[in-house]
Amino acid sequence: MKLNTISDNKGAKKSRMRVGRGIGSGKGKTGGRGVKGQKARTGVAVKGFEGGQMPLYRRLPKRGFWNPFSKDLNEVNLGRIQEAVDAKKLDAAQPVTVEALVAAGVVSKPRDGVKILGVGELTAKLAFEVYGASKSAQAAIEKAGGSVKILAAAVAESAA
Repeated sequence: MKLNTISDNKGAKKSRMRVGRGIGSGKGKTGGRGVKGQKARTGVAVKGFEGGQMPLYRRLPKRGFWNPFSKDLNEVNLGRIQEAVDAKKLDAAQPVTVEALVAAGVVSKPRDGVKILGVGELTAKLAFEVYGASKSAQAAIEKAGGSVKILAAAVAESAA
């Protein structure tokens, strides 16, 4: 087989519909657009337009609120961190930071930081430097002999 002998299967390539090419083509005159009116013209975008009447999406009440100051955090369980330590992906001697967790493959990207949650068991003595940690996670880390430095508190103090 050579590159110049390769071709598509029969019927795999369909030639495009040539509209507006005479009455005998079956797609002549109006070219599949129906007849008359605004939508028969070219360059018309009328999604949501109700003929001048107030559109439905503007008549309905709006609900909810998006907090522009919210943080998009990675949530990591203690069990997942212990698995990374056991697999020698995390160095127990180094502090556990966002960068260390990304390098170990525990989280895919840094986002706004990491919050440690207390699901799972932690046996390794680790020093955490993270945005936040739940109370159960802090208790489990300190029980294993580790320490937790909460960076959110440092951010709040510097802002005040």
